[in-house]
Amino acid sequence: MTVAVIVGVVVVLWVIAYLRVPLLVSTVLAGMALAALTYFHPVSNPALATLWVAFLLLAAGLNVPPLRRALISNRLLILFRKLMPPVSPTEREALEAGTVWWEAEFFTGRPKWKRLLGLSRPTLSPEERAFLDGPVDELCRMLDDWEIVHDRHDLPPEVWAFLKAQGFFGMIIPKKYGGLEFSAQAHSEVVMKIASRSLTAAVTVMVPNSLGPAELLMHYGTEEQKDHYLPRLARGEEIPCFALTGPEAGSDASAMPDYGVVCRGSFQGRTEVLGIRLNWEKRYITLGPVATVLGLAFKLYDPDRLLGGDVERGITLALIPTDTPGVQIGHRHNPLNTAFQNGPNAGRDVFIPLDWLIGGQAYIGQGWRMLVERLAVGRGISLPALSVASGKMASRGTGAYARIRKQFKVPIGRFEGVEEALARIAGNTYLMDAARQMTLIGLDGGEQPAVVSAIVKYQLTERMRLLLNDAMDIHGGSGICLGPRNLVGGPYQGIPIAITVEGANILTRSLIIYGQGVVRCHPYIWREMQALAESDTRRARKNFDRALFGHVGSFLSNMARGLWLGLTAARLAHVPVHGRARRYAQRLTRYSAAFALISDVALFVLGGALKRREKISGRLADALSLFYLASATLKRFEDQGAPAEDEPLLAWACEDMLYRLEQALLGVLRNFPSRVAALVTCGFTFPLGARARPPSDRLGHRAAAILLEPSAARDRLTAGIFIPSDPNSALGRLEEALPKVIGAEAVERKLEHLAEVQVSLTREGLIESARAQNFISAADAELARAAYSARRAVIAVDDFPPARF
Repeated sequence: MTVAVIVGVVVVLWVIAYLRVPLLVSTVLAGMALAALTYFHPVSNPALATLWVAFLLLAAGLNVPPLRRALISNRLLILFRKLMPPVSPTEREALEAGTVWWEAEFFTGRPKWKRLLGLSRPTLSPEERAFLDGPVDELCRMLDDWEIVHDRHDLPPEVWAFLKAQGFFGMIIPKKYGGLEFSAQAHSEVVMKIASRSLTAAVTVMVPNSLGPAELLMHYGTEEQKDHYLPRLARGEEIPCFALTGPEAGSDASAMPDYGVVCRGSFQGRTEVLGIRLNWEKRYITLGPVATVLGLAFKLYDPDRLLGGDVERGITLALIPTDTPGVQIGHRHNPLNTAFQNGPNAGRDVFIPLDWLIGGQAYIGQGWRMLVERLAVGRGISLPALSVASGKMASRGTGAYARIRKQFKVPIGRFEGVEEALARIAGNTYLMDAARQMTLIGLDGGEQPAVVSAIVKYQLTERMRLLLNDAMDIHGGSGICLGPRNLVGGPYQGIPIAITVEGANILTRSLIIYGQGVVRCHPYIWREMQALAESDTRRARKNFDRALFGHVGSFLSNMARGLWLGLTAARLAHVPVHGRARRYAQRLTRYSAAFALISDVALFVLGGALKRREKISGRLADALSLFYLASATLKRFEDQGAPAEDEPLLAWACEDMLYRLEQALLGVLRNFPSRVAALVTCGFTFPLGARARPPSDRLGHRAAAILLEPSAARDRLTAGIFIPSDPNSALGRLEEALPKVIGAEAVERKLEHLAEVQVSLTREGLIESARAQNFISAADAELARAAYSARRAVIAVDDFPPARF
């Protein structure tokens, strides 16, 4: 009997968890259980009769839509409309921006892995590959970052001219306007390669191809605006910037004090021209000091109703030549001693005609929607490319340095403490590049994934910060002494810039990722909100009922799935992945069910207050982000043919992310305001407690070892950065030294043994003595000399005459 009960419970759990109509199935199973109870008890039992009546009423109420609406959902519709917090226009536009993509699978509790694995692989066209191997490599050879940052404080004139002549400022502009019309993949690869050589040059190329005039004109501009500006932008005749942030309005665009008033005025010799008189004050505007055309965001007012309609017309965008009377281009900011052009600007009573509005009058008041839609694209390309470039540079350069640099006669990369940092650098670089590549696949497929772009912006810049900290620790003194030889000092200085721009990371994590994700990606929340806002009562009732009870069914399914997958450790979960990656896909499936259930409980317990509980929403954002990064890592491994040499990188990255994902979910439950809800939910999602563990020391050893010597795995990990052939450059010096040092290690051991006896000899004397005693051959002696010279060149640091300071 006991065995039968256990089997029955298992079957019930499985049926509710996996069938697609969980509400109806749950009702049927409950009826079957009640029928079995009736079979074993007298029919006259009053309690049992009461149970049957209650069951039949509940079954009818839940599964007959007209009756269900009359008894339940219509009443809840009225209640929820009263309880739902107001949504501001800017919040609504941000929520509606972009598209929903793979990240939505995590909210379902049952991710469709075939969909992920069926996505195209990252590719470049022959034209794009030729550009990377030609003009981009040539540009990288022209760049001397030390000279740019510390001597010129700007790019050299010949570099500016080269960027314009080769079309670097027109990568996103269609060919019919003279642009290169590159894919997002190519755009990212170009920025990444340049960033591995010079942050200043990378930012200078990023900005015209990201959120700015060209991007906005391509999607919203009038034909006249496109015909005039896009060819000039593509040729570099116009240098664009976009002015959004001001002293009083950073992340809160609704607080923007910059304004324009519709009026009549004089313009270019004409009088009574219908236009706008603008006043603004902006700062932190990249390329602002050298821009010839300025994109501007402002609030538009029409007090005399010259355009008809409302007085307050909302955030609007305009494109203004910087030589327009009243435009004031300020001096330069100094963003942490990086040399890219950045500064304030202002406008005092600047009069512009209406046809200078981006998109003309048709787009008045739609500026915020335009910005957040395009930000969903640009934020997924530029900063992730820059972050991954830092990871690849640290992996290749710091790994080489850790093999070349010795302490206590041992390469420092062999010390476990250093090895631990190297493993973090390698694993984070692997998963960062995977997330970058997968996001580009979506963008090139026509997606505008606002949540994904926020995830990769936050996660990749934060991980860049972590791995550059590790790289700096390994380089030690040579990392903190700035100079042409320093590989990590420049990127380390620039970390806070990437953290801050295009949505400060604290805000992105605590408000945007989960706040926007739960509304847009949840299978029912957005539909419920739309039904609540629907003015047609009949349609609202029908749509709300369908969404609400679909939500209830999904909740029941995820309760059962969470418990089933938790008890079985997801080992029975079917995933179309084989080999080492299979187990990670199964565990992600399990955490998807847990995340979906915890999200629903958080929404039920906290309601609209959830967006103010930023610590909880931040942890849920971490869980959502880690799911995306881990699934991207699995796809990368599978797309590259599951190479055995890369398994340590896959395993380290996934073990680390799964551990952090579990901790994020447990952190939500530990800090729930309702302890009862937390305990019950924990019972369904983690019935056996916390099971995930961080990467083991042995796994970290295998991952770190990949960075310490040339290999195909190391080349795959660091592919796409510029590797100079010049041995006088910081990375080129390491590239030349590494094979020499490895090749001479056997000889060095012989010399070290001899040095224990002949302690007074110089280095050259030691070599000559070893040669005279036939300890080493003539070829060995030359090998030792070459390795020593190369090692000394690597560990040398820059010094400067006092007059420089």
